[in-house]
Amino acid sequence: MGPVSINVGYDCIPMPLHIETPLIESAAMSSAGQSVWLKMEALQPPGSFKIRGVGHACEEYARRGARRFIAASGGNAGIAAAYAARHLAIPMLVVVPETTSARALELLRRENAEVIVHGASFQEANALAQSMVGATDAFIHPFDDPLLWHGHASMIDEVARAGRRPDAVVLSVGGGGLLCGVIAGLRRNGWSDVPVIAVETDGADSLAQSIAAGARIELARIGSIATSLGARQVSQQAFDWTGAHDVRSVVVSDAAAVAACIRFMDDHRIVSEPACGATLAVAYDAAAMLGRFDQVLAIVCGGVTATVAQLQAWQATANK
Repeated sequence: MGPVSINVGYDCIPMPLHIETPLIESAAMSSAGQSVWLKMEALQPPGSFKIRGVGHACEEYARRGARRFIAASGGNAGIAAAYAARHLAIPMLVVVPETTSARALELLRRENAEVIVHGASFQEANALAQSMVGATDAFIHPFDDPLLWHGHASMIDEVARAGRRPDAVVLSVGGGGLLCGVIAGLRRNGWSDVPVIAVETDGADSLAQSIAAGARIELARIGSIATSLGARQVSQQAFDWTGAHDVRSVVVSDAAAVAACIRFMDDHRIVSEPACGATLAVAYDAAAMLGRFDQVLAIVCGGVTATVAQLQAWQATANK
């Protein structure tokens, strides 16, 4: 990824859009004979792993002459795009669905993005955003762009440099951008035999249902509070990887995802969202669900739109 330059005094210092995040062993998740390692993407400046791929795409489109970025996202991808656009001094328009939280809208506007609220789900917001793309605009997709996957793969490069070869990687799946990026990273580091545990919440499980059907399906609606996993259909590349890589689908309940977020907040002092909690739920139960893997890597993907109060409200709702 190319650097962004900022002026400090007399010098021009390169500043990357994403940071190299900590890789830590979780004592709370690990057990005898099994270590669970956390890639702490929640610590990225805009709050999620999305800045790796989105930042890379924004830089590339800027090099190609884009004069404005347009995105459709009610959460982490839109916030990452707005963050990148602000640092690249390029105007940003984000179309978000009506389900977008007040917190997400606040964060988007904090990054100086123009925001349009439209449609009941990502699909409607995405259709409007794409219809607005002009000749000098670049569309920043939240999950379906090879530039994103290339950028996301950098987190696996960092794990490789740390000398920690996992026996399995656990991650959450919405549209499949993280899945595609992690598999790209595994393969470019010679780890093509490492399985990926792809976790979704019940009601946002388009990948699991696609695998069961043997073809990509589209959910009629999103029935989960994990709205960041709310793509009604995964990307074609994400689905294709299920036949070309060892991808194992797991679906957890909203209640399990939120409970894992609350527990993670206590254990690791990081607030995450239910979309990330899906991965955390599996990681907390790794001894039972992933018993044969000695070294487990869990991607703590983030959730900048979550708050403690919101997690508590989600917990009350999910447990009804």
